[in-house]
Amino acid sequence: MKLEGEGKLLRIFVGESDMFSHRPLYEVIVEKARAGGLAGATVLRGIMGFGANSRVIHTAKILRLSEDLPIVVELVDTEEKIDSFAKEIGPFIEHANCGALITEERVHIIHYRNKT
Repeated sequence: MKLEGEGKLLRIFVGESDMFSHRPLYEVIVEKARAGGLAGATVLRGIMGFGANSRVIHTAKILRLSEDLPIVVELVDTEEKIDSFAKEIGPFIEHANCGALITEERVHIIHYRNKT
C-alpha cells in the first residue's frame, strides 16, 4: 500500500482502565481500525495526565502508581477513511461510558509504504 499527500490524523484519548465488553477500549479501537483497512494505528501510553472525569493527576511515578494512565490512539489515513472510522467508533466510546476526547487534524503524508 502506498499513501502520500493530504490526509487526516485522528487522535482518541482514553484512560487505560476504560473497557468495552470486558476488553481494553484502546485494543478494540485498534482492532476495528485494522478490520476497517486503515493504514495503521499507534497506541501511546502517557506517563502523566488528567482528563474530564478526573480531578486527580494520574502518574507513573514509583511512589504513586496509577492503574489508569492516559492512552492516546493515533490513526492516519485519507480523509474519507478517517471520517468513516470516526463515525463507526463513536458508539463504542459511548457504550464504554468513559471520559474520552477525539480530535482530528489535517496532515500531509510524506511517506507511507509497506515492505515489498
